[in-house]
Amino acid sequence: MEIQTQYRGAVLVVRPAGPLAGADADTFKTAVQGFVRENLGRVVLDASALSYVDSKGLESLADIAEEMALSGKGLKLCAANDTLRQVIELTGLAPQFEHFEDTHTAVRSFL
Repeated sequence: MEIQTQYRGAVLVVRPAGPLAGADADTFKTAVQGFVRENLGRVVLDASALSYVDSKGLESLADIAEEMALSGKGLKLCAANDTLRQVIELTGLAPQFEHFEDTHTAVRSFL
């Protein structure tokens, strides 16, 4: 898995590419937790290049969202494919994620 980052003003957009599964899920979780601390929670997760998310990957997303919620922030997720959105709904995790159709809208939600 490759993790690309890009600043849009004071907001960091994190774009993982490839499958979010197995050991990569732990690496991803650690990286995003660091990004959240460095950017005071102004982080958008662009899921457009996630080809697959297994249970470990979903767990890492849920852990990140829970950690952010405890600090009064929400995980802003954008461009998730229909399958990922349905899995988040079916597992009852939907309330933990603020979802947007694209990065532009997600970034603007910080204003």
